Amino acid sequence: MIVVEHLSKAFRDYQRGWVSAVTDVSFDCRPGEIFGLLGPNGAGKTTTLRILSTVLRPTGGRAVVAGFDVATHPEAVRSRIGYMSANTGIYDRMTAWELVDYFGRLHGLEGDRLLERMESTFDWLQMNDFRDVLGSKMSTGMKQKVSIARTMIHDPPVLIFDEPTSGLDVLVARVVLQKIAELRERGKTILFSTHAMHEVEKLCRRVAIIHKGRVQAIGSPSGLLEQYDQPDLEELFFHLVDRAEKEKYDYDSARPVDETALK
Repeated sequence: MIVVEHLSKAFRDYQRGWVSAVTDVSFDCRPGEIFGLLGPNGAGKTTTLRILSTVLRPTGGRAVVAGFDVATHPEAVRSRIGYMSANTGIYDRMTAWELVDYFGRLHGLEGDRLLERMESTFDWLQMNDFRDVLGSKMSTGMKQKVSIARTMIHDPPVLIFDEPTSGLDVLVARVVLQKIAELRERGKTILFSTHAMHEVEKLCRRVAIIHKGRVQAIGSPSGLLEQYDQPDLEELFFHLVDRAEKEKYDYDSARPVDETALK
């Protein structure tokens, strides 16, 4: 359902020129699978997800979501995905019910069909006890549930989660992870971005480890540990980061010096 081939994204910086945020990233994510993007802040995870959700256009490469190219058929992609951003806010003056209803209508739902989806979603996420609470009065956990509800109100086949447990206490984070696991059991294609090693171990069948916009390794967590002879994901990550930094240093050291630039 998600196929990414040699994806790249560069941004124009007026001081530094063109800066690469994502370089030659490739992976795929299948129905009934949670595929993890594991990396620190600034690794290129969010840029990749924004390209897949059609918020950004790629500089190079290709990405196909639910059978549609993100660059040539963005509207078709948007109708088939649910994207939960780590930075998406909740409207203070709308209740939980009003906000999810609003997003359902944006996706073309109405009447009995919308009401049925609303009721089943609020039941599943256990949101009925705060369905009439304004956004300004919601706890962090309530807001996160509302964000999940509006992400899946139109029942999309593909779901993209960008750091969904960021800022949550351990109890609320546990509930969020349980709900994402349940979505996998429903056959959804799920792309899950995180910097938390334990979340990958708990949820993801396969993972791509990203550092400075490049995929450093891809495979099952257990397979990667065996391949690189590391005891756990944290040590594996540090090993791959150190290796990438050394390779970059060796490359920079080997480049010929442009003597005219020094005059």
